[in-house]
Amino acid sequence: MRKPAALVALALLAAACGGTAGTETGTGSGTGAPVTGGTFSFAISADPGVLDPAMGVLSVTNQVLAFAYDTLVGVGADGRIVPGLAEKWQVKPDSVTFTLRKDATCSDGAKLTPSDVAENVNHIADPATKSPIYGVLVPTGMKAKADDAAGTVTLSTPEPFSFILESAEQMYIVCGKGVEDRSALAHATSGSGPYRLTESVSGDHYTFKVRREYVWGPGGATAKNLPETVTLKVVPNEQTAANLLVAGTLNGATFYGPDRARVAATPGVVKNVLPFGNGQFFYHQGDDRPAHDPAVRKALTQAVNLKELAGIAASGTGRPATGLVLDPRPCQGDTVTGHVPANDPAAAAAALDAAGWRAGADGVRVKDGKRLTLRFVYPTTRGSGVQAAAEYLGAAWKKAGVEVKLNGIIDAKLAESLNVTQDWDAIWLPIAVTLPSQLVGFLSGPAAPKGANFAHLTNSRYTSLVAQASGKPAAEGCKLWLEAESALFENADLVPVVENTVLAAGKGGTFRMMAGGVVPTSIRLTRGG
Repeated sequence: MRKPAALVALALLAAACGGTAGTETGTGSGTGAPVTGGTFSFAISADPGVLDPAMGVLSVTNQVLAFAYDTLVGVGADGRIVPGLAEKWQVKPDSVTFTLRKDATCSDGAKLTPSDVAENVNHIADPATKSPIYGVLVPTGMKAKADDAAGTVTLSTPEPFSFILESAEQMYIVCGKGVEDRSALAHATSGSGPYRLTESVSGDHYTFKVRREYVWGPGGATAKNLPETVTLKVVPNEQTAANLLVAGTLNGATFYGPDRARVAATPGVVKNVLPFGNGQFFYHQGDDRPAHDPAVRKALTQAVNLKELAGIAASGTGRPATGLVLDPRPCQGDTVTGHVPANDPAAAAAALDAAGWRAGADGVRVKDGKRLTLRFVYPTTRGSGVQAAAEYLGAAWKKAGVEVKLNGIIDAKLAESLNVTQDWDAIWLPIAVTLPSQLVGFLSGPAAPKGANFAHLTNSRYTSLVAQASGKPAAEGCKLWLEAESALFENADLVPVVENTVLAAGKGGTFRMMAGGVVPTSIRLTRGG
C-alpha cells in the first residue's frame, strides 16, 4: 500500500481531536433563553495558518474550517453515519456512491455539484498537490468520478478499503470559485457550510457571518437559530482564556491545565469534561538514532513510571489510555493494557548495558565513543502538565544514564520539526484520529521527508496486520486493527501514557463538541449567561 508523499503534524489532527459526541456545554442551567443573532466568541489556542482544506492537518485549522465547509456525511451522537451533503449512499468493498442533496449552495451562491466533490478528492490525490491529508483523511489511491446529471459522485479505491464510507466524514468540500482557484483559499473560504469567513487577522481573530439559507446540515441541522456572527479569538495562553471567559468576554473555551479548576468553580459557567485524545510519546527510529535499537526503546520505556507520568501530564484529570482512536471508536477494545513494557529501572539498566551503552565518567552512557543523548520535543500549547511531564521524563531518563535535552515549541514549530528538520529523538505528540486507517501513513511506509512516517517506524507485524485488515469490511477487520495497535506498543514504537480530558466551558452560550471540536450548527447564545 503506497503511503502519502507528504509529512504532516499528527499532533492535533483536526479530524480527530477527541471529544464525546453529543455532549453539550454552556449555561445549561435552564435560566438562559436562546437568543437569535448576536456574536458568539470562542477561544482557539493557536493561529490556524493556511485555510485550504487540502492542506489542513492541525486541529485548530480544522476547527476553523468546520464553520465554512461541509462533508458528505456526518456522525451522529451514537457514532452512526448520518446524511450531510449526501442524502443517501451505496457502499461496495472498493467504492461508495453518494447521491447529493439538490439544495446545497456555496457561500458565493454557486450550486454545489458532484463535479465539485470529485474535484476535491482528485485534487488531494494528485501527487502535485502534496496534500498532507492524502493517505490519512483521503485513502491512498482513492479516485472520484462525478455524474452531474444523476446527481451522484463515486469514490473508489484500487483495493477493498475497510472504512471507505466513514472516511468521507473527514473530507471538507470546497465549492464555487474556490474549486477554480485554490490559491484564494489560503486566507479565505469557499464552502457550503453554515458560516462564511468575513475577516481574518493572523494571530488575532477569525470572524464568520451566518448563512441563513443553510438548511442542509448533518442530521437536518439549519442556521435558523445560529448567532449572526462567530468570532474565533486566538488565545495561546490558557490563563488568559480563563480570565476572558470568567469576565464574559468569551462565550466558550476549552481548558487542559490547572486553570480548568478555577473556571469550573466560577458561578455562571457550565462545563463538561470530555475525552480529548491520548498523551503519548514516540521514539525516532532513524538509522543514526539511539532508539533505532528496539532494546534501547524498551529500556527507555521501562525506566519510566508511566502511571506517575500520566498523573503529571494530565494534571490529575486523565484516564487510562486504552487505544489510539477517538471515541466513538469503530473498533472497540483495549489495545494498551498488558502490551506496554512495564516499569522496571533495574531491567532498563541491564538492557542498556547489554546493548553496549555503558556508564561514562559523568554518569551519561556511552557507546563507541558516542553519548546516549535524547532531544525531547514537546508542544507548549498543551498546558503546564505537559511541561511537567517533559521534565519528569527527562529526570527518569537521566537516572538511567541518558543526557536529555528538553525543547518546548509551539504547534507550528512542532509541525516543522516533524515535516522538515527531523531534529528530535523523542517527541510528545497527541494523536487525534477517528479511524485506525488514518494512522497507517504515519506509522508505516516511506520515512520522512519522503513520506509521512515521521518516526521512521518499521514494524513488520503492524504492517502485516494492517494489510490484512484493510481488505475486510470494517466490522470484520476490527480484531486485526486492534492487534496492529498492540504490536506498536509491544515494540515500544510509541508509548501511550494517558487519555487526556478537556474541560469545555461556556458562558452566555451553549454548544456541542464532537471529535474535540465545536459543532458550528449547535451554537446558541442565551440570556442570563
